[in-house]
Amino acid sequence: MFIIDLCSSSLCDVDLCVDLVQKGLVSCFSNPLKHTLELLLQLLALIFISTPTPDLKKRRQGEEEADRQVKGRTDRQYELVLKRGDLLEVPRTLFTHFGIYLGGGRVAHFIPDIMPVVSGDQIRIGQMVTNSRLLLGVLAKCGSVRVDSVEDFAYGSEILVNASDKVCSRPALNGEEVARRAEKLRGHVPYSLLWYNCEHFVMYCRYGTVVSFQTFQFCKTVRKLLLSRRVAKVTAVLGACLLLYLRAVSAALLAVLLPSLIWMAS
Repeated sequence: MFIIDLCSSSLCDVDLCVDLVQKGLVSCFSNPLKHTLELLLQLLALIFISTPTPDLKKRRQGEEEADRQVKGRTDRQYELVLKRGDLLEVPRTLFTHFGIYLGGGRVAHFIPDIMPVVSGDQIRIGQMVTNSRLLLGVLAKCGSVRVDSVEDFAYGSEILVNASDKVCSRPALNGEEVARRAEKLRGHVPYSLLWYNCEHFVMYCRYGTVVSFQTFQFCKTVRKLLLSRRVAKVTAVLGACLLLYLRAVSAALLAVLLPSLIWMAS
């Protein structure tokens, strides 16, 4: 996990910042809006994701060594409960996160992450994904299929095993084939909050179909709201009020919000 120190001179990689700016200045002439947004997201990632200092590295090495000793015991416990190729689900507050168990206490899962875009350092990429990295990954629509321990994957939540077998109409593939598919996809992958997220990834690995029940339910709810007469009337009234009282401000908000919504939904 990265620690942000706003007073530290190692807040970001200066050489990498300069390189990104140079690339952005060259590419902005071909597609100004797209490349400007990409450059902005990459620079934000460098600002909010700091480079660890030597003292922090030493302390983390000691912590990682202690963690490995503990995980060595817990990995053997997981082998008694989980099988290679099992589909793991971790309920969150607003969504459910999915992963494929590979054996040895390791889980392959797909998460949004900005780090593979702004850095080629595999050590930094392999560290636990922070909220800043995750949020910037969602905005930049980039992610990675990575392998973490069961503890890091679950993050203290309850783990459900193969619960999707009951709702998916397709039979599950052989466990070894499921794990091989997950391992083959490991690395940097384009991410979409609606059209290719962690559930799409595990559904392909285990059932051979790219589908997300969470996305389906979300779209179904949005469609129901949009088709509701009551919501339509309220939206019309609010829109009229905005146009009447805010005028130029409301137009500016629409000019910013509409492209953002289209970008995130694509």
